[in-house]
Amino acid sequence: MSAYSRRWIYLAIVYFCLAVGLGVFMGLSGDHRLMAVHAHLNLLGWVSLSLIGVIYHYFPRAAGSRLASLQFWLHNLTLPLMMLALTLVTLGTPQAGPLLGASAVAMLLAVLLFATNMFWRRT
Repeated sequence: MSAYSRRWIYLAIVYFCLAVGLGVFMGLSGDHRLMAVHAHLNLLGWVSLSLIGVIYHYFPRAAGSRLASLQFWLHNLTLPLMMLALTLVTLGTPQAGPLLGASAVAMLLAVLLFATNMFWRRT
């Protein structure tokens, strides 16, 4: 497996640990207000990053592109900001709403970069 694919998968494992840790915390505390954060950490962190790592393993030409590098950085810089903003909004800080909206749009752009890269650089 390429170092590039491993990078995606290693980060996925970090998000998996964070998501499970948050789930355990919610279960033990009985406070489930951060369920949306838990779900997003699992889906945009653990699941998406794992799948992208595996897909790029099988499509090395796409993995080696500038689009893949841009997607990697955009996704992985946006996700923590998005989770922080979602946490703040969920816990009653509506001032974080614009950050949540902007980060959601940035995440959409990262996903669209992935899709574009895969369709454009098929191998």
